[in-house]
Amino acid sequence: MKIKKLDAYQIFDSRGMPTVEVELTLSDDTVGRGLVPSGASTGQFEALELRDGDRRKFRGKSVYKAIESVKGEIAQALVGRDVYDQRGLDQALIDLDGTGNKSRLGANGILGVSMAAAYAAANSRGQQLFEYLGNGDGNLLPLPEIQIIGGGAHANWRTDVQDFLVIANGARDYAETLEITYNVYHAAGDIFRERGKYFGIADEGGYWPEFDSNEAVFEVFLEAIERAGYVPGRHASISLDIAASDLFDEESQTYRFRLENRSYSREAFAELMIEWCEKYPILSIEDPAADTDWESWKRIYEAVGHKVQIIGDDLFTTNLKRIQEGISRGVANSVLIKLNQIGSVTETMEAIRATQAAGWLPVVSARSGETEDAFICHLAVATNAGQLKVGSFARSERMVKWNECLRIERRLGERARFVGSRIYDLIFAQRLTT
Repeated sequence: MKIKKLDAYQIFDSRGMPTVEVELTLSDDTVGRGLVPSGASTGQFEALELRDGDRRKFRGKSVYKAIESVKGEIAQALVGRDVYDQRGLDQALIDLDGTGNKSRLGANGILGVSMAAAYAAANSRGQQLFEYLGNGDGNLLPLPEIQIIGGGAHANWRTDVQDFLVIANGARDYAETLEITYNVYHAAGDIFRERGKYFGIADEGGYWPEFDSNEAVFEVFLEAIERAGYVPGRHASISLDIAASDLFDEESQTYRFRLENRSYSREAFAELMIEWCEKYPILSIEDPAADTDWESWKRIYEAVGHKVQIIGDDLFTTNLKRIQEGISRGVANSVLIKLNQIGSVTETMEAIRATQAAGWLPVVSARSGETEDAFICHLAVATNAGQLKVGSFARSERMVKWNECLRIERRLGERARFVGSRIYDLIFAQRLTT
């Protein structure tokens, strides 16, 4: 099926920031749209999100240059090509851009085209997106990581730790993960109200944090799990996104907690992360060290990697070369997967497959600036990734993803699989045998 037309528009993400929507039309008039998310806490190795930089328009955040690239150069290169050749289309976009980080045409424009092509191809065949991307082999429903309390760049640095999330590791099916999360989320809200510290929600829907220290959050989190009727660690566990690159000063080689006015050497910060993993029912920790501090990653992984999922986000940025370097160094056991970190569907799926081939776990993730699109749910199921991180249990741009997984489950029927927290057996058992 040939691509007949490409168009692009400026729309707005969940924070009201300009972003790209691409509309791709096929020769049978089938349409696919790609809505591009945007991050606030971005890694230095990510593909470049092209913004205009003209302070007179949307405070420099407009995306008209990326849109013109789609309507101009990219359309000229892709119109007439076969939409079912996703790999060939994405490679043509990479070659056309010609830079290592998609900075000439913009990763936001390129990704929008790549996503729109996948949607159009699936629509043209009358398939769901997960069926098309997975060639019918994807049927594993994801175990969610859901934010209860926001922080870091997503909450104006009211805490230094970026995300405090829950993993419903006691859930027997996908629907029960949402029930456990619902109960914990609202129990936490009750606690904030009772203490006079209910100040609304942060960027991704988690409660706005009002604490005197980063560690004080754990007390409320554990109380919320227990008040909801669950046993911490047995039914519901803690997942942290430290986003440590945002806390690290390259010049002084120190980490800093602004909230507590405290600085840590690299060694002391690694020991603090290990101490938290030993002290609290933490099942997963993301970016516990900066993206250049390989030694601390290694130290943390060797200490707790046998029982805690160690996820690299800023460290890997969904970049195949960086993932392969991390695998060879043995510094983690999981990779956060974000479409707009690398900028095309094909490269994202290659990153997932490389992660799985190494015996590690991929965690498909949204961004803090999200759209109403649910592409990542289909990506997670299509690749049998097994985990999905979307933000909290509030705000429509988050809930649309959790709800889409329910629809995918219905579509799969008896073919749907859910392994829940047993997915961690792969990385923990592997570590115990080495």
